[in-house]
Amino acid sequence: MEWIGETFTSDAGWTHLERLVDIGNRMAGSPGEREALTATRDALDALGARNASVDDFGIQGWIRGTSRIDTPDGEADSIALPRSPDATVSGPLVDCGDGLPADFEDADLEGSVALVSSTVPDHYDRFIHRREKYYRAVEAGAVGFVFRNHTPGCLAPTGSVGTDDAPLGPIPAVGVSREVGLCLARRHEGERVTVAVDCETPRAESGVVRADIGPDTDRAVYLTSHVDAHDIAEGAVDNAAGTATVLEAARALLAREADLDRRVRLVCFGAEEVGLCGSAFDAERRNHDEIKAIVNNDGVVRGRTLTCYTHGFDGLEVAAETVADRFDHPVETSPKLGPHSDHWPYVQWGVPGYHVMSETDSEGRGWGHTRADTLDKLEVRNLREQAVLIAALVVHLASDDVAIGHRDPEDIAKQLEDENLAESMQITGDWPY
Repeated sequence: MEWIGETFTSDAGWTHLERLVDIGNRMAGSPGEREALTATRDALDALGARNASVDDFGIQGWIRGTSRIDTPDGEADSIALPRSPDATVSGPLVDCGDGLPADFEDADLEGSVALVSSTVPDHYDRFIHRREKYYRAVEAGAVGFVFRNHTPGCLAPTGSVGTDDAPLGPIPAVGVSREVGLCLARRHEGERVTVAVDCETPRAESGVVRADIGPDTDRAVYLTSHVDAHDIAEGAVDNAAGTATVLEAARALLAREADLDRRVRLVCFGAEEVGLCGSAFDAERRNHDEIKAIVNNDGVVRGRTLTCYTHGFDGLEVAAETVADRFDHPVETSPKLGPHSDHWPYVQWGVPGYHVMSETDSEGRGWGHTRADTLDKLEVRNLREQAVLIAALVVHLASDDVAIGHRDPEDIAKQLEDENLAESMQITGDWPY
């Protein structure tokens, strides 16, 4: 167990976390994202991982300019949502509340500017993603979209719009703080407002970092994260912490390389925040039968207890519980499907995959997707503890004695329907079946 003690005294992951947040803007396709991809490749190489490289691919770029909401009383503070088009529109402001499907059905949105909260009430049976709310507003005839944070603190939320087929959204979209949004609803509902977004939309390039540990087998366990972040903050929680955890776990796995029965493939994606572009690019080029399991880290470190979404793969639930029992450390599991991170382009086709997060007291993303996503929100203790658990989980999954069966994509599609997610994915252009 010497590797555990070494992990609890290692600075490899935290040093890389600081390296990433100090870059600043890591928006998909930006020079900062390129620097982060290169730095991650070099860090994995320096640790001793084999064949560290960056595989490039093209994306729709988006560069922030200015945004504004003009009201009868003056301008309200806002930030543009990435992949919003460069456009200016006007219409009556309509408050659509929490943005449940019924909220859009009941509102008269033709020619309007829709104001929608980022929250989902506890009584509702599923999560509703920002993009679903955006496209429901578009379908109802809205000409502009205002996304209101539900968390106090004068923090406007970001988050992309657009689809694979049409990467730039059809109507301008901005985020506003809870305080600004409530004021808009109270003072200006029904009044004419103007939403304007100024941005550049060039073609751009992102990449996928790849490296290997362990035996040179065809079948592999994937340990993954995403490197990019929204341009308004350091992106410490989302998701420099995930990539730092991959790095720290990789250091531990190199110390345990003799224990690995299968190759471990380290994969750190670019362009997650604008539509899972990096993982989609990679998934299209891999033999899915050669992927035994995916351990995707997105939302780790922000709390002390890990949560593993197992996507209906019973073997993944058993594996997580086995490792938790071995270390007498709590790990939560959920069998539900989550189509909103880099495991999904593989899981949708039946590849066993976790979305590994951590428990917090906050509802929703917390500090994520706001200017407050900064390094001070994280603790090195959590990173080290979780790197130990994740490294142990990867070794367990890589064992020849552990069988993890793939699922039929038709079963995944049926579970999406059962969990009331199919319609949402169809609305946002994410339904693959």
